[in-house]
Amino acid sequence: MKLTVIGPWGGYPKKNEASSGYLLEHKDFRLLIDCGSGVLSKLQNLIQPEQLDAVLISHYHPDHIADIGVLQHARLIQGFLGAEMSSLPVYGHKLDKPEFEKLTYKNITLGTPYDPDSKIKIGPFEVSFLRTVHPVPCFAMRIEAEGKVMVYTADTSFKEEFIPFSQDADLLVCECNFYANQNGSGAGHMTSTQAGNLAESAGVKQLILTHLPHYGRLSDLILEAGEEYEGDIHLAEQFLTVEI
Repeated sequence: MKLTVIGPWGGYPKKNEASSGYLLEHKDFRLLIDCGSGVLSKLQNLIQPEQLDAVLISHYHPDHIADIGVLQHARLIQGFLGAEMSSLPVYGHKLDKPEFEKLTYKNITLGTPYDPDSKIKIGPFEVSFLRTVHPVPCFAMRIEAEGKVMVYTADTSFKEEFIPFSQDADLLVCECNFYANQNGSGAGHMTSTQAGNLAESAGVKQLILTHLPHYGRLSDLILEAGEEYEGDIHLAEQFLTVEI
């Protein structure tokens, strides 16, 4: 598996960058995980919109879905220009029916529901879910392919169930919207030390901190998480690529 960060920002994209979006590739299958503001623009540095095979959405906050409509129109226009493509499956939960229905557009994209209590197959990937602690229904993902495991927490404050869910993952992509001296629980987000503690408790091999805050010294997040976790820690940044 190869993961490329398209956008690492929480809430809104930093200048010339993007909010939440991650491209996961394996055996020529291209899965976009979340599709926030600016993601489509930045994605085109790597692949074209018509080259995606599937999209997987954690929840329906704008910083995770703002570019779904843009993606739909990009594929529509490319179809007018002669590109041949099938309807793109966009996987999302149905706990917010009006938002889920927006995932379907003509014959361009097809909203495809996932059952959070069941494991699903998307191309070469097996995906299981864990409901997070967030103001709206949101689901973390454990994605497996050929014995390799990536866990993406999506947006959440800490809960103990994340430890077995993330156990022995090769890569943990963990949200980190708050610094160690803050309390993110009311907003449904984690601190740097909580991310580090989760990584250490679950025995993951590598930690990427993402959904980053727009203030403070971001390098402090690595130092703070490192007080809890002894493994490799990286800040998510545009086009950071990790082979898993």
